[in-house]
Amino acid sequence: MSDHIDHVDHIDRSGEPLVRAVNVHKSFGSNEVLKGVDLDVYPGEAVVLLGPSGSGKTTFLRLINQMETLTGGRIWVNGELIGYEERDGRLYQRKDSDIARQRSHIGMVFQRFNLFPHKTAFENITEGQLVVTKKSKKAAAERAWDLLGQVGLTDKADAYPSQLSGGQQQRIAIARALAMDPELMLFDEPTSALDPELVGEVLQVMKTLAGEGVTMIVVTHEMGFAREVADRVYFMDGGVVVESGSPEDVLVNPQADRTRAFLSRVRR
Repeated sequence: MSDHIDHVDHIDRSGEPLVRAVNVHKSFGSNEVLKGVDLDVYPGEAVVLLGPSGSGKTTFLRLINQMETLTGGRIWVNGELIGYEERDGRLYQRKDSDIARQRSHIGMVFQRFNLFPHKTAFENITEGQLVVTKKSKKAAAERAWDLLGQVGLTDKADAYPSQLSGGQQQRIAIARALAMDPELMLFDEPTSALDPELVGEVLQVMKTLAGEGVTMIVVTHEMGFAREVADRVYFMDGGVVVESGSPEDVLVNPQADRTRAFLSRVRR
């Protein structure tokens, strides 16, 4: 049985992309990490970024979420320029409150689960709803129970992170991000810190979200996930997009030598 899945392309790319990155550069001192990345993500699309360590994938996610600032180029999310406002052809840095507003529409799940250690799973999911989106306690609680069900952890509502496995912590982290009703979900190697037997339970939650049309950008080394779930795959190396296309294009019939070399290393 082949491990390849034929993708029925259900994404409408006739409108505006939800994420548009144009000529994105990022340097840390003299180290140029991103060297002109162009990338579009359309509503409902699951996009996977692949590439060797140090290729700039995580930095790119952090720029979208404004955890880093651009050195050059521009990123729009839902038609709004990220981090800056353009007035009379000049860019002005947004105020912190405006950046927080933009960031509140983007969910991010990290390698490390970043849960509040002194709060239960349930409290981790309600906290942002109460503090950031100012929901009522009742509405926040209802959403939390709904999300605990979605990630299969209603029985762990009262558990603290230290009482949960890594896979359970990561599923709570996903639920916490979803509680903010984000327009976009960013996943930065969400399974890389997990024991191998726990990877599947996290990927399954992500597959379900993709099937429900949640727009997501995923940095991962999980080739099976990329093949099954991605609408498009971008292969990055040395701070540039080397090639992009459907999973079939990039993973089965790669055109670039660098992509082929990377895939053969990963498969070994």
